Amino acid sequence: MKVTVDEDKCCGAGQCVLLAPEVFDQRDDDGIVVLLDAEPHEPLQASVREAADVCPAAAIRLSTP
Repeated sequence: MKVTVDEDKCCGAGQCVLLAPEVFDQRDDDGIVVLLDAEPHEPLQASVREAADVCPAAAIRLSTP
C-alpha cells in the first residue's frame, strides 16, 4: 500500500490521526495532516483504509505500489 495526502484539501479534522497515529500526524500550527509512513506494513493497513474512508475532505489517497 502506498499512501499520499493532499495538504491543500486537508481540513484538519484529525480522524486519520485518531485511527492510525503511526501513519498520520497533524501540524501544531494549523492541524493539517503530516504523513509519517507512506508505505505502512500490513498490520496498519486496515486502519489506514478506514482513515481514508472517513476523511471528510478526501485528502488521503491509497494505491498499490
